[in-house]
Amino acid sequence: MERSSGKIVIYQMMTRLFGNKKTVNKPYGTRDENGVGKFNDINEAALKSLREMGITHVWYTGVLEHAVLTDYTPFNIPLDDADVVKGRAGSPYAIKDYYDVDPDLAMSVPNRREEFDRLLERTHKAGLKAIIDFVPNHVARQYHSDAKPAGVKDLGETDNKNVTFDANNNFYYLPGQSFQVPKEYHALGPDNVFPTKDGKFEETPAKATGNDVFSATPNIHDWFETVKLNYGVDLQAKQTHFDPIPDTWIKMKDILVFWAQKNVDGFRCDMAEMVPVEFWGWVIPQVRVVNPDIVFIAEIYNPQQYHNYIENGKFNYLYDKVQLYDTLRLIVQGKAATSAIHPIQQHLSSVSDNMLHFVENHDEQRVASPFFAGDPWRAVPAMVVSATIDRGPVMIYFGQEVGEPGAGSAGFQANDGRTTIFDYWGVPEHQKWMNEGKFNGDSLSMEQKQLRQFYADVLSLAGKNIALTQGEYLDITAHNLQAGNFPANTSAYLRYSGEERLLIVTTFNAADQLIKVQLPPAAVSALGLDPAGSYIARDLLWREAEVGFNKDFTFELKCKPYSSYIFKIK
Repeated sequence: MERSSGKIVIYQMMTRLFGNKKTVNKPYGTRDENGVGKFNDINEAALKSLREMGITHVWYTGVLEHAVLTDYTPFNIPLDDADVVKGRAGSPYAIKDYYDVDPDLAMSVPNRREEFDRLLERTHKAGLKAIIDFVPNHVARQYHSDAKPAGVKDLGETDNKNVTFDANNNFYYLPGQSFQVPKEYHALGPDNVFPTKDGKFEETPAKATGNDVFSATPNIHDWFETVKLNYGVDLQAKQTHFDPIPDTWIKMKDILVFWAQKNVDGFRCDMAEMVPVEFWGWVIPQVRVVNPDIVFIAEIYNPQQYHNYIENGKFNYLYDKVQLYDTLRLIVQGKAATSAIHPIQQHLSSVSDNMLHFVENHDEQRVASPFFAGDPWRAVPAMVVSATIDRGPVMIYFGQEVGEPGAGSAGFQANDGRTTIFDYWGVPEHQKWMNEGKFNGDSLSMEQKQLRQFYADVLSLAGKNIALTQGEYLDITAHNLQAGNFPANTSAYLRYSGEERLLIVTTFNAADQLIKVQLPPAAVSALGLDPAGSYIARDLLWREAEVGFNKDFTFELKCKPYSSYIFKIK
């Protein structure tokens, strides 16, 4: 794959929460009680500020129409059944119409698609690109498209429901059985009512549930609000039927092409590895006919499938969750050593350009929450590693840059360190930066302003510095650990391209420490340094540290707790 001249830097926002100014935060509160952000709230000031922070792509999470417990019947949108909706605002991953956008996000519900079009225009005018979710593995139990183009048949419309599997069915069925809502599930909690809440949902025959559960009685921990899509894979017989092309492939291709033609710049593909790689290899090139530069990102958790989904599936980027993210989290918590970082990069060396790094997203706990780090500054070195360790893209989640802790129980989302994706909610620390829609950060504390400036500095460097966007990587942690120069909580590696030579040092230390850092002879040679020469290293990140190398290419460094340096060697 041809290497980009810059690094992709993604800002993920939960679109319905991003612009919400209300601070009520009542558990299971209604849209009118707790408020909801709109497309129009994402204004020129917000987008300009993101661009200035070094962002290149905005992932608008939760744009497609999904099941929701707000009454939009005046706009000819049927009520959803509360017993198969999680939370009041609903999961953005229980899509009920692939061809429409969430009415919650519109000032004028009848004009919701036009409002989204204008958001795309604002995004592009600000010099940013727009990514939306594509949720290919499952849909809401009440899926029905009323916005599909003329001549398009709905999912399941022509299915043979008398068999469990048919290669041309869109769903899997359990003939002779009726779906049962999990007995433990109390929609909106036990104390709230809704017109469609009765503990029942009529579905006969029952369909297989989204997480591959072939039972009419999925449990409360299953994705019971969704149904699995059939891509020609007989999951029970473990057989594939891809010739002729299954009907689901064609329908999903048409949906992707529809949004590509609407000037969306990319898709983050939910649970991509639950969909056969053959489908991706077939569909992605066809979407690239519409836009050759369109970006496909796979949510994937099996490292043994990485090469397959890049080479055969044609994805641009894959989640680096189970290796770098999980390892950095353990290091921040003092449960792993920095020596674990380099083996990951060795293992991923052939695909490192394709790995998307992050320390927060909507599925993971906030770094500022007590469940992760408890203090956003403790995750700063992890963020620096994520942003600088290779040429792959990096992502942050809205509010991360101001230390949002994801506190409180919103309803379906418990108090677990995550910002809710299921309920209407205000995000307090983010709202301080939003400042009633001015997006100027005037309500932030001085410490929050410093944290946000750090993110702007590291993301801007990561996206533009040639050593980070184009350069090579060389670990020197192992050498320095072996030499006794620093403890197991410290990491050091080089990124270099021509005359641009960077030394990245990160420390996951709870107290001040004095370390030494040495460039081994192999590193001196790789950097093209004169062994008899004189060199200094100046920190580009905080601009507070400048050190000189001695004749052994060693220097001492006083490190505050959880410190990070991006030294330019000259």
